[in-house]
Amino acid sequence: MAHELEMLANGQASMAYRGSKGRPWHKLGVEVGDDLTPEQMMIAAGLNWTVSKHDTFVNFNGELIPTGSQALIRDTDGRVLTEVGKSWNPVQNAEAFDFFCDFVSRGDMVMDTAGSLKDGQIVWALADVKDGFELFGGDKVRGYLLFSNPHQYGKSLDIKFVMERVVCNNTLAVALTEKGQPSVKINHRRKFDADRVKEILGIGHNKTEKFREAGEFLGSKRYTKENLVTFFGEVFGTKEDGTLTRTASQAMLAVEDQPGANFAPGTFWNVFNAVTFATDHLMGREDDTRLASAVFGSNAAKKLKALDLAVEMANAA
Repeated sequence: MAHELEMLANGQASMAYRGSKGRPWHKLGVEVGDDLTPEQMMIAAGLNWTVSKHDTFVNFNGELIPTGSQALIRDTDGRVLTEVGKSWNPVQNAEAFDFFCDFVSRGDMVMDTAGSLKDGQIVWALADVKDGFELFGGDKVRGYLLFSNPHQYGKSLDIKFVMERVVCNNTLAVALTEKGQPSVKINHRRKFDADRVKEILGIGHNKTEKFREAGEFLGSKRYTKENLVTFFGEVFGTKEDGTLTRTASQAMLAVEDQPGANFAPGTFWNVFNAVTFATDHLMGREDDTRLASAVFGSNAAKKLKALDLAVEMANAA
């Protein structure tokens, strides 16, 4: 079975999660308490390892000739994670987790999950920012800060806010456009400056306010059957004959069947959430591959597209 979550020698996934929220929907990882420091969370997830760069060579007629590139190698087991240039600056996992220290020590955040994907190529840490809201008499949404630290050429550090719908643990888009997403991307040619990143993010309540307003607006606008077909066709695609793909049809069925469908039923709020539910819980063959795609891959982009489109169609309704 192919895994996106890295599996350790003991058969355990390289992931830790806060037990007070219950077991994650992908059912993998080590349960921890609510009071862990960022460093303790890193250790619990099996991420207390470092990487280093090493020159690479080719063997030509018995002579080792330098390639001019370097391999990024995990120091604990010698695993080659990627090939990089000499100007590429690795960010150690400890640096990524240290980013959260001030927030956690002040009580502003609680470490929520952390883990490793693709055999160590992507390391992430997620913290509960203790900010959120409630819609429609009970539909709770929480805010989180996600730090993605890739050990992979072509990938940038990505620090951004995400939202979670509590009733079904859907990971939501937090802004109305990718451009508006409260996030910071840093390529590996620049040195990581945690203080500058905190300044740019401007962590605070205003980061969730726009999303709350969007949710309230979507919950005030009703869809039609024609709206649904158009919406899911644009988000997931159509067949050559113009009918919905299997994935699009599956997501459309979730509009009325998903957990939380009783909140603002018949509105674009449930249309949007059908996309987040389908991508997080229904699509893909394995739970952990859905996790990777929902947060870091193509499905994360689908959620942003779905939110923009839902607002656009709700405006026209």
